[in-house]
Amino acid sequence: MPTPFAVRYDFRAPGADPATRQELFARAVEQAAYVDRQGLGALMVSEHHVADDGYLPSPMLVAAAFAAVTTTIPITVSALLVNLHDPVRLAEEIAVLDHLAKGRVSFTLGLGYRPVEYELFDRSWSTRGRDVEERITTLLACWAEGRTTPPPYSRPHPFLFYGGGSPAAARRAGRLGLNFQPQHADPALKEIYDAACREAGREPGFVLTAPEGPANVFCADDPEEFWERWGHHLLADAVAYQEWHGEAGSYVVDHSRTVEEMRTAGVYLVTTPDDLVDRIRSGDVRLVTQHPACGGLPADPSWASLRAICEVVKPAVSAAG
Repeated sequence: MPTPFAVRYDFRAPGADPATRQELFARAVEQAAYVDRQGLGALMVSEHHVADDGYLPSPMLVAAAFAAVTTTIPITVSALLVNLHDPVRLAEEIAVLDHLAKGRVSFTLGLGYRPVEYELFDRSWSTRGRDVEERITTLLACWAEGRTTPPPYSRPHPFLFYGGGSPAAARRAGRLGLNFQPQHADPALKEIYDAACREAGREPGFVLTAPEGPANVFCADDPEEFWERWGHHLLADAVAYQEWHGEAGSYVVDHSRTVEEMRTAGVYLVTTPDDLVDRIRSGDVRLVTQHPACGGLPADPSWASLRAICEVVKPAVSAAG
């Protein structure tokens, strides 16, 4: 099976001024067009709010910008925090984006795990599970019953996952008739999901299992220099996720507190193109997820890593079959 290559953006950039932040957004759109030409497998954006480092609050806008400069690469919004949106308005926006992208955008619908976001939108934290089911039901009904216009380009609607790392999330995905994206590789969650689907009278959908191996991959001719010059950007990203997740499990969380610890933890991998090719061929890396703007990473190392993976690593592993 060919190794998937993906690129994700969350736009964390601690302390960035407006000019720097604007450059990150402009660069991401330029890079989206580039990786589309390179034939990569996915562009990913996410949603969070009330983040001092500027984490992306509007993934639909960025997904639309990506769709405008690409033609073939799939785009995924993962996750879309449904309780923070009006479901009827969300049905309209998803349908329009579905047309802009000609069906290339998939969505992972999520509950969220930060009470402060619910406070910002004056949403109830205590009833969030019930509320998300009601909102997703409304969302699906808008399309099925023609309540909103235009109808989606994809029929009956774009590809939808429900995301989460708990048994409750697995059961909810099954009840709602959605595909399932667990945030960690626990096989019990798939079993719970499959059972919930069959209990609801339908066959299980697709389960996108969290990958083993590094969550973020960077290439550099001199990894030591990369860590020395740019490691603080990666550490800022890691520490921010630690503060949000605590001890909760997720394949993207690195519990390191220093750059030196990160270098051996393996969640953030910085390596040479040749070594990455070897790791892919040996099966140590089964998914190459690039994070070109990680922690506000500047343009030079961002582009150098992206080009090395797209123009050296990907052709090498593709040629090997």
